Amino acid sequence: MQGGRREVWQRFRRDRRAFACLCILGAEAACVLLLPLLLGLDPYTSDLTAGFWAPPSAGHWLGTDDVGRDLFARLLCGGRVSLLVGFCAAAISVAVGIPLGLLAGYRRGAWEFWIMRLADLFQTFPSIVLVLCLVAVVGPSVFNIILVIGLLGWTGIARLVYGNTLSVREKEYVLAARALGGSTASILRRNVLPNAVSPVWAALALRVGRAILSESSLSFLGVGIRTPQASWGNLIQYASNLTVLTTRPWVWLPPGVCIIVTVLCLQIIGDGLRNALDPRT
Repeated sequence: MQGGRREVWQRFRRDRRAFACLCILGAEAACVLLLPLLLGLDPYTSDLTAGFWAPPSAGHWLGTDDVGRDLFARLLCGGRVSLLVGFCAAAISVAVGIPLGLLAGYRRGAWEFWIMRLADLFQTFPSIVLVLCLVAVVGPSVFNIILVIGLLGWTGIARLVYGNTLSVREKEYVLAARALGGSTASILRRNVLPNAVSPVWAALALRVGRAILSESSLSFLGVGIRTPQASWGNLIQYASNLTVLTTRPWVWLPPGVCIIVTVLCLQIIGDGLRNALDPRT
C-alpha cells in the first residue's frame, strides 16, 4: 500500500502543471492563514484617517471599502472563509456519498433502487435554486452554508463509487472473501472500498472548486456570507455597483482573480490525480 502511494505521488509530481498548481494552492493557503497574523491585519476596523473608498496606498495595499476597512485584510480573511467552506463542504459530500455509493453498488436490490432514485431526485432540482432556498431557511452562517452545500453535493460522489463498486463486487478476491464467510461490513471495508474509492480523490478536488463557486454565488446574491464577515463572494458583491465596477477595479478584481486561480488550480490538480491514479486513462 505504501509503495502504491509512492508510485501515485511520483506520477503526480511528473505532471508539471498539476504539481505547480498544488504549490500555488499551498502558497495561497499559507498566505490567507499566516499573513493576517504576521502583518497584524484587521479586517473589521475602519480607518477614518484613510477615509472611505481610499485607493491603494502604502498603508492599505488594496485601498479601503465603503466604511474604511482595509481591503487587503478582508481579502486574506475572506480567503480563509472561502477555502474553509470549499474543503469542509467537499469533505461532507465525500463522507455521505461514499457509504451510500458502496451500499447501492454492493447490496443492490432495494438499497440500489432507493439510493439511486434519491440521487436522481436531488439532481432534478437546479442546484443553485435549491441551495438558495435552504440557506434562506436555515440562515446564512458559515456552518449552515457548509452543511447545505456539502449535503447537496453527495450525488456525484455516490454515483462514482456506485459504478466502481458494481465492477469490483464481481472480482475474484471479493467472491472469495464472501465464500469464506466474511461479513458485509468487513468485505466492504477491506476488499471493496480500497479498490472503488481511488477516483474519488480526483473528484474531491473538483468538488472543492464547485463548493467555493457555490459559496461565492450565494454571497454575491446576498444570501451567503454577510458583512462584516468577509468572503471572496461578498467582496465581489461590490462590483454590482456600477460606479465601483467602472472606477474602482482594485475593490472587486483581486477576489475575482483569487476565485479564478483557486478553482482553475483545483481542476488541474483533479486531472493530475486522475491520471496518477489510473495512468491508462
